[in-house]
Amino acid sequence: MGTILGEFCVAVPSPIVNVATVRHLSPFRYPGGKTWLVPRVLAYLRALPESPFIFVDPFLGGGSIPLAALMEGCVSRAVLTEIDPDVSSVWRAIFSPDYKKLCSRILSFKVSRDSVLELLSHKPKSALDRAFQTIVKNRTFRGGIMANGASLVRIGENGRGVASRWYPETLAKRINLLHDLSDRVTFVEGDGHSMLRKYADNQEAFIFVDPPYTAGSGKRAGNRLYEHSVVDHDSIFSTLANGSANFMMTYDDDLEVLKLAKRKGFLLEYVGMKNTHHCEMHELLITRA
Repeated sequence: MGTILGEFCVAVPSPIVNVATVRHLSPFRYPGGKTWLVPRVLAYLRALPESPFIFVDPFLGGGSIPLAALMEGCVSRAVLTEIDPDVSSVWRAIFSPDYKKLCSRILSFKVSRDSVLELLSHKPKSALDRAFQTIVKNRTFRGGIMANGASLVRIGENGRGVASRWYPETLAKRINLLHDLSDRVTFVEGDGHSMLRKYADNQEAFIFVDPPYTAGSGKRAGNRLYEHSVVDHDSIFSTLANGSANFMMTYDDDLEVLKLAKRKGFLLEYVGMKNTHHCEMHELLITRA
């Protein structure tokens, strides 16, 4: 049963998930992060007639969804792709022997406005330097935004300023936990479209697509939130429509996206979420009919 939105039949919204009840695995504070969607995706995977072997995420970002699927045993392996070299440096460090050094730097860093500005004023000399700088920037900039023009947190939670989202012990614990998944993860720094095309016809794969928010004629949040926000959404929809792999896409509730999904014969469902200002909103989940 669905609600009619103009000419589109969209499933009734699911209850809004309390994010505080969901286990957080990612080291990132990521704009557009999908921790709130974890229970819904895990339930979808468990309901499939056959469990997928590989979880493919071509636009990884903060990685909450595939990490949860691996940790909960819903898939055996994950292929994760991220184009941003700064974000990629963190994932590379986590899934490499350097993870211990990254944890050590996080635990020993004394965060303050001056120490953050000093750290970020230097060009990284190594991949590990870059990973550490990215983590610090992500955890101390407003909203976790790292794109050009982003700025440091000023007041933060409880007036703690730049330290308000700096939890070194928690970050180190997450990184250690994620490194234990290394033998089940293939990480690729590169173009998500190429990875999507590679696995679109793989019936052992489940593909989760959460691209930067740049589709449609309304919101263009991706342009200010991400350094790499140019995505060919028509190509994404066509690749998945022509393939046979199970997939799930998440998009803003946008008329252009609705039209694109209808043309491809996909199923649409509203899912409840809360934004950073605690306002209730809905996003679209798109799956194969």
